Amino acid sequence: MGGRVSRFIAVDLGAESGRVQLGTLAGGRVTLEEIHRFVNGPVRLPSGLHWDVLGIHREVLSGIALAARRADGPIDGIAVDAWGCDYALLDRDGELLGNPFHYRDHRTDGVMERVLEEIPAAEIYDATGIQFMPFNTLFQLAAHRGSAQLDAARALATIPDLLAYWLSGRLAGEKTAASTTQLLDVRTGDWARELAIQAGIPAQVLPPLVDAGTVLAPLREEIAREAGLDPAPDVIAVGGHDTASAVVSVPARGRDFAYLSSGTWSLLGMELDEPVTSEAARGYNLTNEGGVAGTIRLLRNVMGLWLVQECRRQWAREGVDHDYDALHRMAQAAPAGGPLIDPDAPELLHPGDMPARIAELCERSGQPRPADAGATIRCALESLACKYRLVLERIERVAGRRAEVVHVVGGGSRNATLCQLAADVLDRPVHAGPVEATALGNVMTQALAHGRVDSLEEIREIVAASFSSDVYEPSADRAACEELYARFLSVTGLSATGKGREFPVRGAAREPSWNSQCEALAPTQGTNS
Repeated sequence: MGGRVSRFIAVDLGAESGRVQLGTLAGGRVTLEEIHRFVNGPVRLPSGLHWDVLGIHREVLSGIALAARRADGPIDGIAVDAWGCDYALLDRDGELLGNPFHYRDHRTDGVMERVLEEIPAAEIYDATGIQFMPFNTLFQLAAHRGSAQLDAARALATIPDLLAYWLSGRLAGEKTAASTTQLLDVRTGDWARELAIQAGIPAQVLPPLVDAGTVLAPLREEIAREAGLDPAPDVIAVGGHDTASAVVSVPARGRDFAYLSSGTWSLLGMELDEPVTSEAARGYNLTNEGGVAGTIRLLRNVMGLWLVQECRRQWAREGVDHDYDALHRMAQAAPAGGPLIDPDAPELLHPGDMPARIAELCERSGQPRPADAGATIRCALESLACKYRLVLERIERVAGRRAEVVHVVGGGSRNATLCQLAADVLDRPVHAGPVEATALGNVMTQALAHGRVDSLEEIREIVAASFSSDVYEPSADRAACEELYARFLSVTGLSATGKGREFPVRGAAREPSWNSQCEALAPTQGTNS
């Protein structure tokens, strides 16, 4: 690697905030400097819940200009990562057809069930290998069927692809982001066009696909000029789905590890070479998403720290503004043995009075309502830790491999209470960090595109050498940990082995909880692989 210095701008967009970071690679080490951070969140319009993508783009341009002034040398590349599932529709001139909808908007309520009455779930899963969730792009687009907007659309762009298009002038579908749409063929790596047509989605809107690590084009001339960037850096397609970028920078050695990308969502999984679309994987509602360098991320989405974020917002609306550190201290001080919930209960998906919803779920399952804010947050964190165990054991079962260690990356890696609870319930070490794993993966994939590194293994060695991790060892009191997990299974009605009918069943009577169909009732142990 010598003495050469490379600089890359990582645009990392999350559901609560966006960040523009400057990454520097030199001497076998990588550093990150946060240049610009801005608030991100939904905007409610008469038509529903939307993202303000023009506002996001404005903030991205501001961050690029600030990074150009801060850098002490030329910038080699710029790349964007963001959340999955949401998208923009563009007309024949490449112009935006309205603000993209937010995945928590209610317009998709009941749409997944209707689509599954038309197309067998097994057929969709065999083609795409993707977890069934009501806000997947497939179902969002199905909610658009017959609309003037979809009829006028000539291209679809996921959120990272849209921002990269505006920066470079080239529209392309990066494969890790495309894999979250439930419209990508998990085996061929091409669009599942027949599935799109069956679902009433015009296949011509699906853009040309590129791999992560593809140089798209130089930064548009007018943007480079206004930012003071000369020469214009390359705009690079990285792991456009933020979890794909985060997994790149997991500082793991070998392959026997699990990752937990912890933030608004918890994405828990293992890295594989091939997808797993068995009946067991479908029954457990696992997802096979694309990873950088041709890998597959066999994982499951769990609701995550959204529960804590929404509780905090509700209490602020009521006039009590706890910061996150205070909430975590209150949770640690709350007595053990409190109520537990399924963090993926559908009642918890949408914005609103989260403390009340958690209390109602506890009461409905015959448990006491949490006594105060600390007990509410402890309920959320203990429930998340228990759900992690259920999900990880199912992933290990279908993958035929055990994870000896769990690497927690992202903002949730700073939550010591959750990390320790996860280590205790999972009964294996948890290594926490780096916090900015997504931006690091973004930067290092740009370095891969520019030939500065040669492999995922080299990237992970550099990250491990550049950042330290906190290690949480599991509690010696196994009886208490097992009692907590057994109680979680009991009060939620979830099954460790998942005996019963699979989710979803074509033509089955609609139930109040889409998630209860996903969770309960997957094939028995031994039918996997």
